Amino acid sequence: MLSPLISALVFLINTAFGLYILLLMLRFLMQWLRVSIHNDPIQQMLWRLTTPLLSLVYNFIPSWRGIDIAAITLMLALKMLEIGLIAGLSGYDVSIMTLFIVSLADLLSLFIYIFIFAIVIQAIFSWISQNTYNPLNTILYQLTDPILRIVRQKMPPMQGMDFSPIFAIIALQLLDIILVGILRQFV
Repeated sequence: MLSPLISALVFLINTAFGLYILLLMLRFLMQWLRVSIHNDPIQQMLWRLTTPLLSLVYNFIPSWRGIDIAAITLMLALKMLEIGLIAGLSGYDVSIMTLFIVSLADLLSLFIYIFIFAIVIQAIFSWISQNTYNPLNTILYQLTDPILRIVRQKMPPMQGMDFSPIFAIIALQLLDIILVGILRQFV
């Protein structure tokens, strides 16, 4: 059992690394999916918070075919550092390969859950703020549209009801269970 001081330190490490990795993942997704709104304060804040560390990595790792490899590398390195610090504080000795696989699984799960939460938030927005402009709603639409479009092609609305968010969430959850589960079996 960890002491309260170590538990508090683990919590702070999880929170700090988790929030920054989330910001990096959101930036990566927005670049990858070409989500852009001119003069959007959310996007500007995201870029302002993530650029300092990413600019260092960009010096060594360029983008490849529109994919921000530097952001992926930085997320992976930070996740490995986070898990390594927590393991060390908890008294565990973890190999680099284990750190890599667990970090990769955690990042893949975060990637999938960002889409799940974006779909849920977008569905809630569609119920409460119809016909009003909201930059967050525009970002959510641009982020989730590639997934929902695929589902809508397979399952058109039934009697005026669009069930594509529900089926997309189920598919994403299954993807998380299968892919992350397979990765975690290697640990």
